[in-house]
Amino acid sequence: MEIVYRLPLHQIIKRSEVERRLSFQTEYMTFKELGLSDALLKAVEELGYVTPSPIQEKAIPRVLEGKDVLASAQTGTGKTACFAMPMIQLLTKEPPRSKRVIRALVLTPTRELAAQVLADIETYSKHIDLRSMVIFGGVKQSSQVNKLRNGVDILVATPGRLMDLQNQGFVSLRDVEFLVLDEADRMLDMGFLRDIKKIMGMMPAKRQNLLFSATFSREIRTLANGILTNPVTVEATPENTTAELVDQFVYRVDASRKTELITKLIWDGNWHQVLVFTRTKHGANRLTEKLNKAKITAAAIHGNKSQNARTKALAEFKDKTISVLVATDIAARGLDIPLLPYVINFELPNVPEDYVHRIGRTGRAGASGQAISLVSADEEEYVRGIEKLLGMRLEGTEIEGFEPTKGPVEGGNKRVQGRGESNNRGGGGQNRNSGNRNGGGSGNSRNFRRKTNGNAGGGSSDRG
Repeated sequence: MEIVYRLPLHQIIKRSEVERRLSFQTEYMTFKELGLSDALLKAVEELGYVTPSPIQEKAIPRVLEGKDVLASAQTGTGKTACFAMPMIQLLTKEPPRSKRVIRALVLTPTRELAAQVLADIETYSKHIDLRSMVIFGGVKQSSQVNKLRNGVDILVATPGRLMDLQNQGFVSLRDVEFLVLDEADRMLDMGFLRDIKKIMGMMPAKRQNLLFSATFSREIRTLANGILTNPVTVEATPENTTAELVDQFVYRVDASRKTELITKLIWDGNWHQVLVFTRTKHGANRLTEKLNKAKITAAAIHGNKSQNARTKALAEFKDKTISVLVATDIAARGLDIPLLPYVINFELPNVPEDYVHRIGRTGRAGASGQAISLVSADEEEYVRGIEKLLGMRLEGTEIEGFEPTKGPVEGGNKRVQGRGESNNRGGGGQNRNSGNRNGGGSGNSRNFRRKTNGNAGGGSSDRG
């Protein structure tokens, strides 16, 4: 029997969602009530947003008041708008300078997140005379340097490339009025604290500081309080909870049969847009290769991939050219994929907070989603850590034909059922004649064998 947990998460509410909820809730705060300018309100309206999310209701007014803010909000709650919108508005209090200088700096841990933040800032400021740009490593710096020379008001950056360009004399932070640390917990966890302190030393002491993140441990709060001045703490939901619209499934299986099982789940469910997490870059590459051999179109995204390869993989995943994106936790930060239906933990993270980050990729914007974890015996310790963090028990189940072995057999090795019999298990896709499975393809020509107890969420073959 599958155990499904639903915990609270609030998201940006669009018109369709407002209409759906009107039957039981009728009062909503509007963006106008937050004190945003007409230009920002026009951009918001063009995006189709009607009401702010709870974290936006709490954070935007405090930022507009000039307060330092420490905000904890999960992925998918619209936290970028919490700092971008008020920051844009405050920057427009002064007319544009004849020579534009960097007045706002947004630091992010990854290239993907930096690119996504810039896209959001450009969208919100489309009716405002502000220039923004992004700099990160993995690409040639020449085009970035040229844009910096032309002048910029808002700079989004990863710490490494920012330090490189500053050391070369291409970046000046002496006019910065706003410092934003996005995914601050991850930056500090990744060892960026020393770089952040150096960057802070390049800026005026008097500035507004904003820290936004999905999670904040006690240790991270202590570090953050050393950066902020008399901060206002804002939380939309209790820390480290999971989405109310995400159905969570835990399947116990031998580690050696995980690839076979994930292949079966994707084939039998006819799933598209599946985000799969592995713990290592090598593991991501290996799984991607095996999925492609099973005629499931997949691509890997991690730190060893070039920026062009990462951008291409993400674009093909979004437009459904490929069905599966295999990612590590770091590379997945900043991925913005609306209505993502499936997240699979091929391996559980060894940091419990990352579990919340991972499954927060689905169940966004009022849509439902499924989060599936494949758990082997050696990952039980990780399960306990996640349970302690969430304050709840994660009960697992088994899929017929993939039951984990109960103990060692000859020579201390665990017996793997069906080893070398992938043709009968769906692991290699050798018996399927429909060609490559891709996001745009139809499942009508395939006859999938299903077991009533085997599909996550009971999905039928025409899902996704």
